[in-house]
Amino acid sequence: MRSPNTPAPLMSFARAMSEVMEASPFLPSADLPVAAEELTERHTAEVLSFLLERPLHTVCMAGLIRDNGLVSPHNRGTFYGCRNSEGRLEGVALVGHHTLVEARTRRASKEFALVAQCCPNTHLIMGELDKVEEFWNYYADEGRPMRLACRELLFELRRPVEAAGEVEGLRLAAPGDLELIVPVQAHLVELESRLNPLDTDPEGFRARCLRRIRMGRTWVIVEEGRLLFKAEVQADTPEVIYLEGVWVAPSVRGTGAGRKYMAELCRTMFARTRTVCLLVNEENERAHRFYRSSGFKLRSVYDTIFLDRA
Repeated sequence: MRSPNTPAPLMSFARAMSEVMEASPFLPSADLPVAAEELTERHTAEVLSFLLERPLHTVCMAGLIRDNGLVSPHNRGTFYGCRNSEGRLEGVALVGHHTLVEARTRRASKEFALVAQCCPNTHLIMGELDKVEEFWNYYADEGRPMRLACRELLFELRRPVEAAGEVEGLRLAAPGDLELIVPVQAHLVELESRLNPLDTDPEGFRARCLRRIRMGRTWVIVEEGRLLFKAEVQADTPEVIYLEGVWVAPSVRGTGAGRKYMAELCRTMFARTRTVCLLVNEENERAHRFYRSSGFKLRSVYDTIFLDRA
């Protein structure tokens, strides 16, 4: 699983993060049998409380539950819980198009992997480096084969950063902006997955972009009909906001405009959350410099595995 080209500092950082998690007090130590079960709406408070123990790393699942509930077609998958024989949750996972796993024990990771092996439409598996590696070790023998693996860095901003100059025009996108947003977002997806959603699922992709706009999650700067900046709020919780799809028009890159746009967006986000985070591909050094210059700090290392299409 590990890339042979992974820089030593990143490997050391990931292992240190793993050791911290292994020492966390919420990990059960007794050797108890466990079982995975589908979650229903009656489990909502319990699951959100469980995820809140590690809000930075569980924001995507928590955001989906807050937006859609535990049972919804908009989740594009099914939420499962893994309990031990004492009734205690040891893990929560979303198994589906995007498979996300928060397993606090190896036995929970194994149970979720067995469930995921039976899911026919999984597109990707994403999570912290060591957690994905552990999950993959259980999943790979009977699961779908890997098509592509990407390593990503989790950056976090804990306080707004002042930027020189005023920013005009930052606003929530409207449905009329859809034609400007769709090709940009599709391009960003293709850069990561090597598949363009406008080729594989054009109607569904456009519908999801439009839904996010109508939910007030897409921020833009549009000038004279040209899109200059775009960012998507994928998950919105009181503890963490997770951004994705951040894009700055090539015509203004290198001018400092992107940093000003990002600073203004984050100031807006901090009116309702404690921290802002996002993932950046390990190989995108230009983006690393951009986010560091915008005040973001490296917090963890993630893996994303794209699976062969069924």
